[in-house]
Amino acid sequence: MNAATFSTVDAHVHCGILDRFPPQGLDDYRSLARGSGIVGAVVFSPVMEIYDRYDPHFVDAPEWQARRRESNEYLLSLGSPAFEIFPFFFIWNDFAVEDLTPRHKGIKWHRHADEPTYRYGDPRCARAIEEIRRRRLPVVLEEELHNTERFIRELAVGVRVIIPHMGGLNGGYRSIKRLGLWENPDVYADTALASPVELIDYIENYGSERLLFGSDFPFGHPRREMEKVLDLPLAAEVMQAVLQKNVRRLLADVYPCAQRAIISGEA
Repeated sequence: MNAATFSTVDAHVHCGILDRFPPQGLDDYRSLARGSGIVGAVVFSPVMEIYDRYDPHFVDAPEWQARRRESNEYLLSLGSPAFEIFPFFFIWNDFAVEDLTPRHKGIKWHRHADEPTYRYGDPRCARAIEEIRRRRLPVVLEEELHNTERFIRELAVGVRVIIPHMGGLNGGYRSIKRLGLWENPDVYADTALASPVELIDYIENYGSERLLFGSDFPFGHPRREMEKVLDLPLAAEVMQAVLQKNVRRLLADVYPCAQRAIISGEA
């Protein structure tokens, strides 16, 4: 299929100005996405603008809290009539949901196995999840497999969770399948850096309604990731759902008062 046929929203874009290696500002993204049909993006801060991922004993400090605020606020300054931006708030161990605004459309919750850990036992964590649930904010959850399962089945029941990379960094697509998490109606997946075999298996077993196109910029190339999806043997209406309609429908449910404005871009 031709990319020009479809309007697309990229549901997985790292975007910031404090961490410049690799370059990951909005202009850098749009330069790579030019000509792809991508008209908007879900954006969240790069990890190194939130915590020191290379220090497993990382201790939070006021300068890192200020860095997080600056990074999250930068995302709120983006967007134009020509390119839609859906900012996601990157949460860390201060669980600063008081910094959420009506413009935030979701949450980024991220760590890898060799990185500092979330304090799931902190009462502030439970309060933050309750606020996320109250606002119906979707959560892009990138965590170890046991924490992914715990988050979905115990800590955040009823919260819509997007597992990126088809689970590639959450323990693997097949491991999540064995746990039965893909069957949960509140669990979504994005296509970033996933294999076509996994994408086809997912669609055959779980349908296409909870599958979102994502590129993982700057680690994935938006045009190449889109071409991978366009090469799948999907009907045009299914392709359009994966490339745009599914994420718009998910985000429209966050703030019903903005539903008309968000869904208006589906055509």
